Amino acid sequence: MFVEFDRVCHFCFYIIMITLTKEAAAKIDSMSEDSESGKILRIFIEPGGCSGFEYGMSMDIPKNTDEMGECHGVKFAVDGDSSEYLKGTEIHFDDGLSGKGFELRNPNAQTTCGCGKSFS
Repeated sequence: MFVEFDRVCHFCFYIIMITLTKEAAAKIDSMSEDSESGKILRIFIEPGGCSGFEYGMSMDIPKNTDEMGECHGVKFAVDGDSSEYLKGTEIHFDDGLSGKGFELRNPNAQTTCGCGKSFS
């Protein structure tokens, strides 16, 4: 299924609905150049943080049980346990004065902590 978004992503392939902004895709692409062959971005959640769950991202080899996506040419994997929590999430990267780094904008989060790295 191809979905077109004007400001976020053109012609992204989704099994799970996660989008990357152009800034996030560019940063992930540059990070993947330094990782081992065959590894792609893994997006996940795990228990922890001040709000109950926290986001995680790493370069990893995809597993058969992962849900896959691609946006701006960047492939990513999400494990089945995390996918329900991450549907509709937009990942942005900001390296400006605020220095946030990666920001996950999750419409499923009922509450988030001040740092934006954990949610419930």
